[in-house]
Amino acid sequence: MPQSRLSSRYSPLRHDAEAAASRFPALLAEAERIAASVAHGAHGRRRPGAGETFWEYRPHRSEDGAGSVDWRRSARGDQLFVRETEWEAANAVHLWRDGSAGMATGSNGLATKKDRAAICLMAVASLLIRGGERIAALGETGRARGGNVGLELTGRALADGPGSAAWVEAPDLPRHARVVLASDFLDPTETWEHRLAAFNGLQARGILLRVIDPAEEDFPFEGRTRFTPPGSGEPLLFGKAEEARRAYGDVWSSHTRQLKDLARRMGWTLITHRTDRPASTAVMALYQALAGGRA
Repeated sequence: MPQSRLSSRYSPLRHDAEAAASRFPALLAEAERIAASVAHGAHGRRRPGAGETFWEYRPHRSEDGAGSVDWRRSARGDQLFVRETEWEAANAVHLWRDGSAGMATGSNGLATKKDRAAICLMAVASLLIRGGERIAALGETGRARGGNVGLELTGRALADGPGSAAWVEAPDLPRHARVVLASDFLDPTETWEHRLAAFNGLQARGILLRVIDPAEEDFPFEGRTRFTPPGSGEPLLFGKAEEARRAYGDVWSSHTRQLKDLARRMGWTLITHRTDRPASTAVMALYQALAGGRA
């Protein structure tokens, strides 16, 4: 390929890469600040005695590497297996931040739902790492890892990864994994029931971190207002937006009740967080739910 063509492609790609990377240090710094403040009021989760008790065999994945293969078990057939211990199953938390278009929205002066969700999950990840546990970004970083490597890989994925819905439609997880899903959960509850059923089929336990913008809940709009749906779709124009407030509030309240009922029925913990409130409140709630054994 001619050098001029390479240069013309390289420049915009490098610009996009640098733009994406520039967000990570700021988000991580904010997450670490929040984690440090929460850590003063939280106890560590390191639990001695879990040891290397055998849990189960699972199929080998590419990110596991050759060193993790249990060759004795694998020799019985044509498939490679990994010997997973109880500690590995119990001391790993898989995190997912919704990357849908609606998560990139936010009221003026407030963080987007995507960034707030990322900060909350990154702060919890830091606390878990300090407690000797391992973390992973669901669908993006492979097996769970501890230490600075685990935090770096997971943090970058939470900050700038695609957060694909495919990873919650068919989760690739070890059995009995612990999971935190961060989203606005505005998809129909039937959609989320299907997704949570896939996790429950793996006997996974989890927390739903519902991140909402205050305007979504309060509907403060008045007068002639144009609403443009995120992603794609036809704009919706109201001559007097305040006239739709009551009907909108009824729909919002109904969806909230359905989501709470779904979480209860499926055995998941639901935590709702508004972006006009301190992120530390959501981080503490998440960490306490994990520490309390509810996920």
